[in-house]
Amino acid sequence: MTNYQSVIDSKINIVTESERKISLFKRFTKRTFDLLFSLLGIVILSPVFIFVAIWIKLSTKDRIIYKQQRMGRNLKLFNIYKFQTMVPNADKIGPLVTVGNDPRVTKPGRVLRKYKIDELPQLFNVLFGTMSFVGPRPEVPKYLPYYSDEQLKLFLIKPGITDISSIELRDEELFLEENSDRNDYYETMLLPKKLNNSLTYLEKYSVLYDVKLILKTIKKVVLC
Repeated sequence: MTNYQSVIDSKINIVTESERKISLFKRFTKRTFDLLFSLLGIVILSPVFIFVAIWIKLSTKDRIIYKQQRMGRNLKLFNIYKFQTMVPNADKIGPLVTVGNDPRVTKPGRVLRKYKIDELPQLFNVLFGTMSFVGPRPEVPKYLPYYSDEQLKLFLIKPGITDISSIELRDEELFLEENSDRNDYYETMLLPKKLNNSLTYLEKYSVLYDVKLILKTIKKVVLC
């Protein structure tokens, strides 16, 4: 964590100097949208939450919710929530990135990941204000040094459950599976593309654009 803090100290000025580019009105409308629809989503999907929780517990005897630290707005760390889809201590017995046939993924996990059901607990991240429905997908702290000065502007806004890359790179795990060095491929090929896609989103930042991306995401998941 000390290393992360030292990198933050060297980059935080770039983020704060660009703060004025996002109007308070846009932040307010986006937060209102997130708050209302995350609460509505949690209520409507509560039977799904209960079913998945029981399924995971009966199948794996493991914890139901997986938490991992990610980078949020203004470079603040937060815990992202997901349904548990991998064996215990998976991050210690294999690479950080996951592929489609990864043996660390449990049987329930394969179904949950295919239909993105494992991401549903992030509705609570949205409700609590650490995430938004739409925004740059949050990365783990180790990737901060890979951000260019321009890409650091992404920390002006909250990370999201979905974004442009979630739609374009729907089969990300398959791309990784085809490369022997997954971490290198992610860092040199996929991560730069994701960050540049997020910069495109930042330029179009609005609730209406969010709705458009949410509908595209739903269509992509349903037709997978």
